[in-house]
Amino acid sequence: MLSERMLKALNEQLNKELFSAYFYFGIAAYFKDMGFDGFARWMEAQAEEELGHALRIYDYIFDRGGKVELDKIEKPKQTFESPLKAFEAVYLHEVGVTQSIFKLVELAQEEKDHATYQFLQWFVEEQVEEEASTKAIVDKLKIIGDHPQGLFMLDRELGARAPKLRALLTQKSE
Repeated sequence: MLSERMLKALNEQLNKELFSAYFYFGIAAYFKDMGFDGFARWMEAQAEEELGHALRIYDYIFDRGGKVELDKIEKPKQTFESPLKAFEAVYLHEVGVTQSIFKLVELAQEEKDHATYQFLQWFVEEQVEEEASTKAIVDKLKIIGDHPQGLFMLDRELGARAPKLRALLTQKSE
């Protein structure tokens, strides 16, 4: 059974993960409008990943006998000065998510909720990966600057990470 404090914090994180998906879809729309389909595909794949994170928390709350409380999702930013500024926003967003996960871990320790502490370890590892991958893209964009060839090469590289949900939804049943 989850304590009231832990349940409230997990529900808050669930809603943050749902916002994260919305946040990435907003940036994907920005990149699609700019003609950077590869950057857009990367953002769409990231949005799907964030939905997966939300589902993990959603299921965990129910597994522990809690009640899911969904909240409204604020409108994300959809315009940026450049691809670099968009990815800097992504990196800063992930740093914020990491801090939020760390606070959950601290609360689980404080509450002596060993099951939740163990559950959250996956998210801690995931955030290390999220920060590293987004920081690497920011670093590449700083090197590329405003050079169109470099931007289109990185766009093509990031486009290799394809979202999967759309393909699943459009599959025809046999």
